[in-house]
This record gives sequence, C-alpha cells and structure tokens, in this order.
Amino acid sequence: MVSAPWVESLRNQIGSDIVSVEDKSLDEHSRDRWPVAIKQHQQNKRLYRPEAIVSPRTTEDVSRVLKWANEWKVPVTPWGAGSSVTGAPLSVQGGITLNMARMKRIISVDEANLFATVEAGVMGHELEARLNSGGYTLHHSPQSLALSTVGGWVATLATGQFSSRWGGIEGLVVAVKVVLPDGEIIETKLTPRAAIGPDLKHLFLGSEGTLGVITEVSMKIFPLSAYQVVEAFGFDTIEAGLISIQKILRSGLQPFLVRLYDADESRHVLRGVESIPACLLFVGFEGIHSVAGAEHSAAREMCLSEGGHSLGPSPVLAWIGRRFDFSAVESVLEQPGGFAETIEIAHFWSEILPTYHRLKDALHPYASEVLGHFSHVYLQGTSLYLILLGQADSPAEAEERLMDIWDVAMTLCLECGAAITHHHGVGLARAPYIRQELSTSMTLLERLKSALDPAQIMNPGKLGLRVNPKQDGYID
Repeated sequence: MVSAPWVESLRNQIGSDIVSVEDKSLDEHSRDRWPVAIKQHQQNKRLYRPEAIVSPRTTEDVSRVLKWANEWKVPVTPWGAGSSVTGAPLSVQGGITLNMARMKRIISVDEANLFATVEAGVMGHELEARLNSGGYTLHHSPQSLALSTVGGWVATLATGQFSSRWGGIEGLVVAVKVVLPDGEIIETKLTPRAAIGPDLKHLFLGSEGTLGVITEVSMKIFPLSAYQVVEAFGFDTIEAGLISIQKILRSGLQPFLVRLYDADESRHVLRGVESIPACLLFVGFEGIHSVAGAEHSAAREMCLSEGGHSLGPSPVLAWIGRRFDFSAVESVLEQPGGFAETIEIAHFWSEILPTYHRLKDALHPYASEVLGHFSHVYLQGTSLYLILLGQADSPAEAEERLMDIWDVAMTLCLECGAAITHHHGVGLARAPYIRQELSTSMTLLERLKSALDPAQIMNPGKLGLRVNPKQDGYID
C-alpha cells in the first residue's frame, strides 16, 4: 500500500520511530469492539482504516503531532485501548490514529490528599492493582477494566459497576492535562473544589477526542473498605424490585451495588439454579462494619416488605467473581452470522418502566433474546441496560440487523424522552441521533468545536458534529 503523501513530512517533524504505516497496524486500528465494526471486518470491509499510527511517548510528542496536523489539515483520532463498543476511536476520514498506549506512567499517588495522577494510556486494571497494593482503590470498575484506559474513561464519560455509591468518572476526576488541536498544552488546577468560573475540565469529559487530546488525569482514590456485605432477592414482578430500589435510595442508604435483572436475564445470571425468580435484585453495602451492616439490615427489610425473598449472598458473590467476563457476547460475535449488542439508556423513575416495556416489545422481533437489567441508580432515576443476542445467515445480514436494532432503540428512546446513552458514549452508533437528543444545546457544542478546532482535525464526524459546520449553516 502506498503511504499518504504527508507521511514523510510527519516523520521528519516528530521522528520516524513513533510513526507506523504497516498494514497490520493500520488494520488493527480500523475496528474497535463495536459489534457493527466486527461484522464489517468479517466481510473484509475496512471502512475506518487510518493512514498512519502515531504512538507518542510524552505530552510534548502529542503537542508536536497536533501542531503539525493542524498545519497540514490532517485528521487525528485518539485511541486508548480500542475497547469502545460504539465506534468512538474509529477514523472516519483516514489520517492519523493517535495510539496512547506508550503514555502509561503512574506519575504519583498522593496518600495524604487521596488522589493519583497518571498518564492517559495507563490501563485500568494496572492502576487499580497498584492502588490496591497500598490499601487504596479507584472505586471505578467498568466491565472493561482490563481492556480500557484512564484517558478513554474520561473521553467517553464512563462509569463503573459500583457507581450507585461512588459515582461516575465525572465525580472522580480532579484535574486534567490536555493538548488542544493547535498543539497548545493546558492544565486545569488541581484542587478539591473551586468557584473560579465554569469548571473547565468538564469541557473534555465525554468529548470523545473532538476537542483535544487528554494526556494526564488526576483522579480521586479511596481507602479499601474494611467490610462488605451483599445479598440477592427474588421478586415476582419487575415493579416490586424497582419500588424496593426507590425505597432504599429515598431512605438515604448508600448501596455500592444495585442490580435488578428481568426474568430473561435472571436465567443467565442464575445459570444452573433450578428455581429461577421472575426478577432478581442484587444489593451490597461496604465500609465500617457497624454502619454497612445496619444499612444492609434496613435495605433487607424494605425488600422483604415489597414481597422479595432472600436468596442469600451466593448469587451476588458468583457474579462478582465473573463480572469482568464478556466472553458470552464475544463468542456470539465470533460466529459468522452471530450478532450481539448492548444498549444502555437512562430515564426518570416515573418513565423507566414504560420505556423498558416498549423497548423490549419493539426489539424482540430483531433478536432471539432481549435481556434487561437496571443498574447505576440515582434518586431521580436509573439506567437500563439491554443485551440482544441472535443469529443471522451471514455477517452482512448480521450487520444489517444490528443497524436496525440501533435505529429502533434510539428512535424509541427519543420518543420516550430517555437519555439515549448512559455510559458507553456516542461514537458512530449514536451519531445520527445526537442532534435530536441535544436539541438547542447542540449549538454550544458546535461553537466550542469551532473555537477550539477551527481546522476540524480532531476526530471528525463524531458527536454529530459536521466536518465543516459553518458551510452547513449551523454556526452563526
């Protein structure tokens, strides 16, 4: 394959040792874990193939790359570990994929003030292991912990399985270092809290590489909990389980774990168990023994009062032991016609149940199984996570089925007023629906993009942003 005409200039500017145009490397960066991209690869489609891979070692390397790209008008798409399930790190216009894997230093762990500063390319499980060895934890535990980077968490506004108590990444980030599209390096102030105008670090949380490149992150850390208690409850209806969750939250209790599975997913969670309840609720508390124990006792009474029956801690402990296992979905996707998709949304308590029923009914014709659970709960509402599994006759038919699933789910969510994503981000999967989702606030995003990236080099085509928004009449 002939290299792009600008590659030699790039090598001269930043060093040939961090630039690759090898076919294998380009192919590896042309798909992430988005099931649609996987099906396309099985058809030998290479729709998102970059023209060069650059692997910076320092923030200054990133700065030189972006300064050069801004001058040459070459697209740059940041890449963490390629574990996005929505197509967020895929290059839709070729150019450079900026692989952050070499920037994986754990710069400091401040035990006095409880924060850690790391480079954006550090893997989640490696940082967590380092902290655990000293008696600390991030309390951020996405299923992709061993497959994702800190920079990826920040760029996609990720959350973890224990967010019901500890919050999402937006509550854990203390400060960031970012390289702007013109190569300028900026840092937000490291402080517990400040009221000095808008909190500017939030410009980059969830920006998916469209406004700059995150190179360093300072995050809160926490002492490991001294005690943890968990319990599973069976319910006859999904309504009773949801009411129990609301009662627990409204009482001021702080569970670290809340997961309510519908009947279809309960069968998978309790595989091998003879008697499967219609719905399955996991709850867990941690901290000081006396406090966590008291919270657990109070929550237990609330669940029993709504008709729940205890299944003990064993189902929860079994799930904790396999909670990072994604092999069931991966094994389906490996089959030529197999398709699997995960779609997570969020809504208020008053609307989540009818939205759940509408989504289940609308999606059943498109998959053999439609599984659902509620997790990541708040006083105002909850996320809903759907898993779809099926088999088509070919990868092409599977790809088409997946695109139909996305269109049905997103259209219905917009009709119901639900948030069309809770923690997987936008990427390519949700891009067609972002303008309707953001409505008038899309103007703010467009103006930010125009101000920070007038050359339109950063991850073009993402977040619903036009490649040349001024030409399309979207910016005054």
